[in-house]
Amino acid sequence: MTSSQPTPSRASLAELLLLASVFVIAACGLVYELAAGALASYLLGDSVLQFSTVIGVYLFAMGLGSWLSRFVERQLVAVFLQVELLVGVVGGLMPAALFAVHSLLPPGEAAAFRVLLYALVLLVGTLVGLEIPLVMRILKRHFSARYGLKDLVSQVLTFDYLGALLVALAFPLVLVPHLGLVRTGVAFGLLNVGVAVWALWLFRAELRARHAHTAACALSAGLLLAALLGADHLTTWAEDRFYGEHIVYKQSSPYQRIVVTDGRAGTRLFLNGNLQFHSKDEYRYHEALVQPAMAAHGAPKRVLVLGGGDGMAVREILKHPSVEQVTLVELDPLMTTLFRDTPKLAALNAHSLSSPKLRIVNADAFGWLEQQREVFDVIVIDFPDPSNFALGKLYTASFYELVDQHLSAGGYAVVQTTSPLIARRSFWTVVTTVEATGLTTTPYHAHVPSFGEWGFVLASRRPFRLPTQFPPRLRFVSPNSLPALLDFPPDMARVPTEVNRLSNQVLVQTFEEEWGAVH
Repeated sequence: MTSSQPTPSRASLAELLLLASVFVIAACGLVYELAAGALASYLLGDSVLQFSTVIGVYLFAMGLGSWLSRFVERQLVAVFLQVELLVGVVGGLMPAALFAVHSLLPPGEAAAFRVLLYALVLLVGTLVGLEIPLVMRILKRHFSARYGLKDLVSQVLTFDYLGALLVALAFPLVLVPHLGLVRTGVAFGLLNVGVAVWALWLFRAELRARHAHTAACALSAGLLLAALLGADHLTTWAEDRFYGEHIVYKQSSPYQRIVVTDGRAGTRLFLNGNLQFHSKDEYRYHEALVQPAMAAHGAPKRVLVLGGGDGMAVREILKHPSVEQVTLVELDPLMTTLFRDTPKLAALNAHSLSSPKLRIVNADAFGWLEQQREVFDVIVIDFPDPSNFALGKLYTASFYELVDQHLSAGGYAVVQTTSPLIARRSFWTVVTTVEATGLTTTPYHAHVPSFGEWGFVLASRRPFRLPTQFPPRLRFVSPNSLPALLDFPPDMARVPTEVNRLSNQVLVQTFEEEWGAVH
């Protein structure tokens, strides 16, 4: 069949819209890839493993799609239109489908979820891989007089890479914080359907069964619009099932997904699906984290908190009347705003984030320490566990060397250090890494029912002496209870470990292995 050529008056418009479709196609394809990786990390554990495997499968599938395009010989526009509708529907609904299935599966069925995840990634990636070769062949067939092969490849790839760049920037900064993963997927699915509508209009003269194509476009658009309208209800339903309690606050920032639940037992905070505290027993964790270092110093005046945007550690610090200034360095401004301005959450931290003694700095702790010269009597390090390389850098020898530079001669630093029972090698890796900077360490642990046995490491330039006095009305830490926290039974005793460095990040892999064995 000889395809019809566009009239001269339509040629420029058709060419422009086809090249614009390449831009949209690239943007949509990258959104589906990023959404799948983000969901895998969010639902299966925040780990570089999830992103790496999703991206690897997706790229392989794109290569498979490109290879399959060689077998499309007739009705290129019709096939391209059908591919766009399939990509729009399957890719656009993929985040919603994964959320829903994960919520419906019983606990412990992660394998079934992974099968669905990678099946969808493989399908969407294959369809995306078909798109660009088909567009290039359509352009070559209809504008052969205007394009040599070199110019054709250059034009198409330029628009392809520009679309990918735009989405790579917009996804974490604009799309996820303002739309969420489900609505972002659906919105870009509608863009793919829009490309199909463009193709239907531009090449209507040569398409067979135009009415069937028009109906398919309308059906796909209607399905995605319905999903867009119901996205909030689906997300709420899925997260209610996932967390098992009423969600009172949920928001995605450029850095993390923040969810706060409230039930009969109390209030819980989750970051990227991982529990950070439960109001019924968080006092055990935060007293154990803060009070031994503060009491050992005796009369700390200047205190630094790295992480801990919920204000609980600051609450414990302010129980010491000697404190004159507390500096809180928290990457995510949404966290400090939430726990300062929400009455129920502010009550949990005793309104510590509104204290006149407190200075809040929203910045990356690593970079902030590199730029500052201040010295502190006590440094409290309360980061999430090292489940990925971005967090793992905050547990490296390079980071602890920076901490040492900001510690006064008689000062103490304390690090929350995961579970010495469940993640024994991870715990002692942190101890070994701190010791590599020349600091003296005092490991200890506490039982927090929501977490189990949890570990901490004190670091200083002088030996740790058991304090004899603590602030009044503490509920967990006392001069009598502290010695028991320093004792490690055989199943938590020290094991040989490697230093965690920026160049190897062995802690992230060790942490993934140990915690992965219990999920």
